[in-house]
Amino acid sequence: MSNKVETAVFQKAKKDQYYCGDSYFYTETDNEYICVLADGLGSGAFAKESSEIVISIIKENIHATVEQLIKKCNRQLSGKRGAVIGILRIDFRTRQYSFSSIGNIGIITIRNNGKKKRSIPNAGYLAGYHRPFKVVNDKIDARMNFILFSDGVTDNDLSQQFLLNPDVHQAVQTFADYTEGQVRLDDTTLIAIKYDG
Repeated sequence: MSNKVETAVFQKAKKDQYYCGDSYFYTETDNEYICVLADGLGSGAFAKESSEIVISIIKENIHATVEQLIKKCNRQLSGKRGAVIGILRIDFRTRQYSFSSIGNIGIITIRNNGKKKRSIPNAGYLAGYHRPFKVVNDKIDARMNFILFSDGVTDNDLSQQFLLNPDVHQAVQTFADYTEGQVRLDDTTLIAIKYDG
């Protein structure tokens, strides 16, 4: 199987915390690529537990649609502390991507022409309650980049030109260097994704 997608990740727990409440997972099959970033509410071990529930559901249902995945995650988080979530799915057969984010997980799309668009997440969080949410579906360029990020990534971080670098490993390494020494007030995860179809 030839890989169509490259993924690079930066993750760091907030100051004085052993556990990072953010969890992520990505995988590529012959027909699709899926990436999820979940942030358990609060911090520490209980936050980690909620975000890991989301990851285990995604792993068990990687062929499901983004809408189905969010509904499954929401049901499983009933009675837990809850989580916010971002899911990106690329379908290689239809050449479409779909994503949804709930709470403070952000997604940026970077088109082949360098045009960058930051999507507004759905409000709220998953904790078992019915919650309306929208899923964005769109055609994918032959080459295209995506950035998923949790709330530890600041607006100032996101304004940096190096995130537009098509080489995702270089973009993430530059982000790591740029934020080195900063006190992280929140768990921080930045995932850079490059599709080359």
